[in-house]
Amino acid sequence: MFGYYLELALRSLKRSPGLTALMVLAIGFGVAASMTTWSVFRAVSGDPIPWKSAQLFVPQIDAWGPKNRNDDGEPSTAMGYIDAMALMRDHRARRQSAMYQIAPSVVPSTPGKHPLNVNGHAVYSEFFPMLDVPFRYGGGWSAQDDAERAAVAVISGKLSEKLFGAGDSVGRTLNIEGHDYRVVGVLDHWDPQPRYFDVSNTGGFSDSAEDVFLPFDRAIAMGIPNNGNTNCSETPKESGFVGLQHSSCVWIAYMVELDDAAAVTAYRQYLDGYARNQQQAGRFGWAPNNRLRNLPDFLEHEHVVPRDTKVSLLVALGLLLVCLVNTVGLLLAKFLRRAGEIGVRRALGAPRKAIYLQFLTEAGMVGAAGGVLGLLLTGVGVASVGLVLPASISTLARVDVSLLALSLLVAVVATLLAGLYPTFRASRVQPAWQLKSN
Repeated sequence: MFGYYLELALRSLKRSPGLTALMVLAIGFGVAASMTTWSVFRAVSGDPIPWKSAQLFVPQIDAWGPKNRNDDGEPSTAMGYIDAMALMRDHRARRQSAMYQIAPSVVPSTPGKHPLNVNGHAVYSEFFPMLDVPFRYGGGWSAQDDAERAAVAVISGKLSEKLFGAGDSVGRTLNIEGHDYRVVGVLDHWDPQPRYFDVSNTGGFSDSAEDVFLPFDRAIAMGIPNNGNTNCSETPKESGFVGLQHSSCVWIAYMVELDDAAAVTAYRQYLDGYARNQQQAGRFGWAPNNRLRNLPDFLEHEHVVPRDTKVSLLVALGLLLVCLVNTVGLLLAKFLRRAGEIGVRRALGAPRKAIYLQFLTEAGMVGAAGGVLGLLLTGVGVASVGLVLPASISTLARVDVSLLALSLLVAVVATLLAGLYPTFRASRVQPAWQLKSN
């Protein structure tokens, strides 16, 4: 019977090609708009490290006081050098790392090649196991390397191939800012989005890959400057990079790993105790105003998912709803116009269930055709989001198998739902009235 219903639906759609094309276009455009915005929203709102995000926390310490707080009383998301180093020395978390953004020059060993400007971070050794950073060769450096300010580096696979060619480059030497560093690890592909480990500098998204990681204390000792944001409540008393370290300016990101609720409570108490000690020492003239949020809460609080993306998704869903309402009206007009045919079928003994199946099959065919059109338009839409969104976000939107399957599923299911009321009305046609009037 299903094959028979398909044949009836195909004949019906061929009888009114203009109306059929209008319904297919409405479904196709509605699905394409919603799926295009969904592809962007899915990319920017996903959990970047779902297996561990609940154990990763971002501590915030108010180093500026009430006069320089935001309207909501929130402390800065970044830290100053003095506070970050104090937290590193006390080491009250299972793993932790201060970090700041760097952009050093790398000099290739091949004569005649120009220096490369690369992006990266100065971090501590616990950064890599804390964030489960994947390695293609080697690994991170040790805590002893941190203490000795060893000249070691972790580089990306892309930079390794550019400097040393394909293969394992662990143990090779590269020149960074005029000093030799030994490569101890080569990263596998790792470009988390959102860029959750340094939101204060990237806003959550960045189109520049991380090519090099250096030991934090080594970078400080070598005077490799901060390439990220620096915010100051007052002008530093000393100039230069050393003056920045002695000031109250905030420019260092910080993250800790805490295993359970007890560890979270203990660390929160530690932050408050640290702030009280600074208050008693005369450095802070205000009561403790700290924050400790896990990674999902922190990303939500910092509005890492752009507001425009959420609004666009709602608008697109509204457009899909409008298209479905129009489709309901068109299906209703199309089905009721065939009241005579329905009356004859009912008079010959067709139950209401058969009428339901026949017209829902027709609605499903419209949805499938609209879904195919929606797939094509979704591909065009995803390729065009760069016209309205920054490159760091638009490049995250991709057409994959799951998006294509979802687009087709949404088109068919939505059209079937839109066809419920017209089908209900069609099944209520009274055979006697139709036979009498015709």
